[in-house]
Amino acid sequence: MPLIRETIVTTASRDGRVHVAPLGIIEDGAGWIIAPFSPSTTLDNLRAVPFAVASHTGDVRVFAGCLTGRHDWPTVRSEHVPVPRLADALAHEELAVSRVSEDAQRPRFHCRVVHRAQHGAFAGFNRAQAAVIEGAILVSRLHMLPREKIEREMAALAIVVDKTAGEAEREAWSWLAAKVRGYYADDTQ
Repeated sequence: MPLIRETIVTTASRDGRVHVAPLGIIEDGAGWIIAPFSPSTTLDNLRAVPFAVASHTGDVRVFAGCLTGRHDWPTVRSEHVPVPRLADALAHEELAVSRVSEDAQRPRFHCRVVHRAQHGAFAGFNRAQAAVIEGAILVSRLHMLPREKIEREMAALAIVVDKTAGEAEREAWSWLAAKVRGYYADDTQ
């Protein structure tokens, strides 16, 4: 299996509307593959404007927020591509699509790195941050995974958050937990 890096990907529509989304990008030699699900805004944007930015952030609220209706994250202009980057990124990579491997469910956009930049210091690993990212992945798959699996894994991750989270991680976790509760609230899922 190739390396998958969980990051924040920004894309833009033809008319310049920016879309911020958490995605796992796939290592592809010196570049990355972006494989958005169909249908999605990321997919539409990459077809219209074949550039993206992978913003690497330590703020897991961005991951949780994007999956719980909080999409307004500040961006700033990139240096070499017509798509902005996340403003609070510790680092970012500007990507240009070099080819597309078509697939009905998840086309693969093979991207070369046009530019890399470092903006802040990496503060180290935190288990609660990892738990929030795993929880965000579960939330993104509520419609695909069995309820029992979601609830079992969220319960295990909640223990990690309780033991190791700071304020930002607790806030992000609360958004994810509320999303799961709301999804199952009518008990028909």
